[in-house]
Amino acid sequence: MKDLKTTYLGIPINNPIVVGSCAITSTLEGIKKLANAGAGAIVLKSIFEEEITGEAEATAAKELGADENNMEFYDYYDYQIKSDVINKYIDLIKAAKAEVSIPIIASINCSTSNEWISYAQKLENAGADGIELNIFKLPFHEEKTSTELEESYYNTISKVVEKVSIPVGVKLAPHFTNLNQVIHKIYERNVQGIVLFNRFTSLDFDIESDQVISGNIYSSKHEFSNSLRWISIMSKEIPCDLVASTGVHDAKTVAKMILAGASSTQVVSAIYKEGVEVIGWMINELETWMQRRGFNSIADFKGRLSQGKAVNPHQFERVQFMRYFSDHVPASKQNDSLL
Repeated sequence: MKDLKTTYLGIPINNPIVVGSCAITSTLEGIKKLANAGAGAIVLKSIFEEEITGEAEATAAKELGADENNMEFYDYYDYQIKSDVINKYIDLIKAAKAEVSIPIIASINCSTSNEWISYAQKLENAGADGIELNIFKLPFHEEKTSTELEESYYNTISKVVEKVSIPVGVKLAPHFTNLNQVIHKIYERNVQGIVLFNRFTSLDFDIESDQVISGNIYSSKHEFSNSLRWISIMSKEIPCDLVASTGVHDAKTVAKMILAGASSTQVVSAIYKEGVEVIGWMINELETWMQRRGFNSIADFKGRLSQGKAVNPHQFERVQFMRYFSDHVPASKQNDSLL
């Protein structure tokens, strides 16, 4: 047996396979299955600020009708519905902590720094081991500069960090003009981890019915490259945990991310495609690869191929094709297994 112990948001975990926020992590039954399958930690399905606000407004409008003067009742429904959502989430945290021994991370998907973020303290009191923030919005606001948008993220992070004493992490999108600077400024807000990167709902068209539909729901095993690049670059500069997300479908990719400098990896799509058993397969294959390479622990190879240790560090920053696929191995000849 190899030592797979590592950290997620600075929290000790038994292995680097963390289940990311998804529908499976929204129920106690799903959480128990994932824990029994060997997950190192579990991120609960996010509570969405916009979802809470929208439900409160819709219910209040339905109950109050067109009575615009009945603000007292509107405030009541707004408060009650938000409280119900948070209380259900708190109950899930408490139940999960009572049933499984691995870390349980609460997840908040927020777009503002309104007072509702004070609920983060309630999630801590419920027993959550950490909080993951997801605060990205599509940057199409004509009236706001990129600097103003980024400042709103920093303000939200700072307010949450001030409210709780448990570790706080940020799940980040890659869509920033100067991602290096953004990651540095997020780290300066005293977060314990940064997850690179979030994967968003994609857009598609049904050309027969002229309907707007969702695109690919799941990531593919080929989508890991951007995360690999940025973890490789930032691992030498950012002391907190960097977590790889998007395209992590097998043990080979887990090994690559740790070689780049990741402390752990988030897995979701692979579980939907292969079942919870994929967690055990990934762990076993990672151990076999470590045995073959002579690595006894995660620490033995973490960051081994990061930019900070590279002979030619500039290759991590090169984004244009210069060798025109001369080093590309055809998909038919690739082997995704480490065995």
